Amino acid sequence: MADARLRDAMFHRIMRGLVDTGRAPHYAELARPLGLSVENARLLLHEVMQAYPIGWLHPETDYIASFPPLNNLPTQYRVTVGGRQIWFAQCGFEATSVTWLFPGEIVRVDAPCLDCGDPVTLEMRDGRITRVEPAGVIGHLNFGFGPSRGRPAFL
Repeated sequence: MADARLRDAMFHRIMRGLVDTGRAPHYAELARPLGLSVENARLLLHEVMQAYPIGWLHPETDYIASFPPLNNLPTQYRVTVGGRQIWFAQCGFEATSVTWLFPGEIVRVDAPCLDCGDPVTLEMRDGRITRVEPAGVIGHLNFGFGPSRGRPAFL
């Protein structure tokens, strides 16, 4: 098991990669900057993902699928910053956290309503919601209480 500073360094590099490029770096890309062999970077990635259980790897791979609040795979939650739409939020609720990754910037999230398909737009800046269309938008968490309890519906 790696020390906490090394796990934190990998976490930071993954998040920075997502913010800078819209995609999560592969563990082989993280190895050298972290002073690790490629195999040790792969093992460290698994430690980071275990310590950050709201993110996940694509099943049966070492590829980052989601690293909240951003998603490495396209979702219906399209994030635009500075006129660039290269990011995707993990879910509607996580989309509201994206604002903290872009201080001082207007962060726009566009998505279809998952009930009716109508467009929904949310704009934020520094943690404050500045625009919502349509007015009165509410969130819904499709997280079961029966057999699906504890299993995210978006997987």
